[in-house]
Amino acid sequence: MKTVLLLVHDDVGQEARLQTALDLTRSLDGHLTCVDVTPTPIFAGDIGGAAQAMVLAEERKVETANRATLQTRLSQEAVAWDWIDATGDFTRCLMQEAGLSDLIVVNSKRDTWRDLEPRGVVASILTQARCPVVAAPDHVRGFDASGAAMVAWDGSEAVATTLRACVPLLKLASSVRLFTVEDVGEGASAEAAALYLSEHGIHAEVDRMAADGAKPDDLILTACAALDISYCVMGAFGHGRLTEEVFGGVTRRMLDAAQLPLVMGR
Repeated sequence: MKTVLLLVHDDVGQEARLQTALDLTRSLDGHLTCVDVTPTPIFAGDIGGAAQAMVLAEERKVETANRATLQTRLSQEAVAWDWIDATGDFTRCLMQEAGLSDLIVVNSKRDTWRDLEPRGVVASILTQARCPVVAAPDHVRGFDASGAAMVAWDGSEAVATTLRACVPLLKLASSVRLFTVEDVGEGASAEAAALYLSEHGIHAEVDRMAADGAKPDDLILTACAALDISYCVMGAFGHGRLTEEVFGGVTRRMLDAAQLPLVMGR
């Protein structure tokens, strides 16, 4: 786990993404690739594309200034990095560069229908990415890889795949807890996951909780707050044809309510 891919765009979620990606890259002694996306505006009835050209020119001015500011900052950080300028759809531009990435950093704001919001690409990225995706809430200012980590374990293929990919990251954690809700999910047990981690030199404790009518995401987030968890590893799953309905209720609610970075995969 060495290559970190970062979505760059001048928006309110950029600082959270940037500091999260920098901390991850430093902790993993890795390489940061910044993909600076200038979106292509689309206007109905824009004959000849005059309006599109005007807005695109303004967007490029903003991103040129943003690039200058961020590259100055990056030159002062203790990380290896490179920069890619891209124009077009946020998800498409990011995924074009994601083939050799080990982690992708975006915001935890979910996609909404026809909303060209750079923070709102996590669902579309998760449906296409073949590596874990770090979803950072707008307010976070970094990623504490040496802090306590929680794995929201439900035995699904999604969380098992994500757990395997995150072994290098979990090795850096001060503690790892496998949190499981009784009678939720199928597949391998949390104890089996703990044994797997132990074979990689990671000692993980299993926390088993009875649902008692509570939603699993509420139990997970409450436990994260009570135990001062730095980040949560989980599988992303669900179904649906529209982007905003891609994932199941637990995943959607976790993205909406999380106060800490989520490391997600499928």
